[in-house]
Amino acid sequence: MKTALLLSGGMDSIAIAFWKRPALTVTVDYGQLASKAEIRASEAVCAVLNIEHHIVRADLSSLGSGDLAGSRPLGIAPVPEWWPFRNQMLITLAAMKLVPLGCDRLMIGCLKTDGFHADGTSRFIEAASDLLEMQEGSLTLVAPAIGLTAPELIKAAKVPLDVLAWAHSCHTSDFACGDCNGCRKHYETFSQLGLPPY
Repeated sequence: MKTALLLSGGMDSIAIAFWKRPALTVTVDYGQLASKAEIRASEAVCAVLNIEHHIVRADLSSLGSGDLAGSRPLGIAPVPEWWPFRNQMLITLAAMKLVPLGCDRLMIGCLKTDGFHADGTSRFIEAASDLLEMQEGSLTLVAPAIGLTAPELIKAAKVPLDVLAWAHSCHTSDFACGDCNGCRKHYETFSQLGLPPY
């Protein structure tokens, strides 16, 4: 089985990369504000772990909303960084890249705490996997950390601090703003682990 990982360059996907050591990773630049930093973090981690890294670029910024797009969130947004159908879009773009590369399994970094997003639930992962499997390529989608919080994942993965320190979590910039939900989660996770903020 040839496994790939959707690698955003954030703490969760970096921890999964270290933990599960996929054959390759895919980072998607879909027009999000922090795309350059996410790619930079992903490339650095893949170089350290000697994992093949692919980048997919598809500028969908005109379809975005909220912090990730630098615009006002839609009224139905559960959080300021919500982007309509984001995980569905990421999975589809990654799958389009992976099928020709002979991958038959794709990992995504959803956690237990992502359940307030419809596309961060086990139900969504199962439905998306069923949809991928019924098509040519028979790709399977899995979320190996769906039952864990971020600190639990980092502990389970035993990811060293020098690898985790590459993580970029900010939603609004290529440099940590310190105020968005991504930055707050990053600092809270490090605090819960008893580590200084990186």
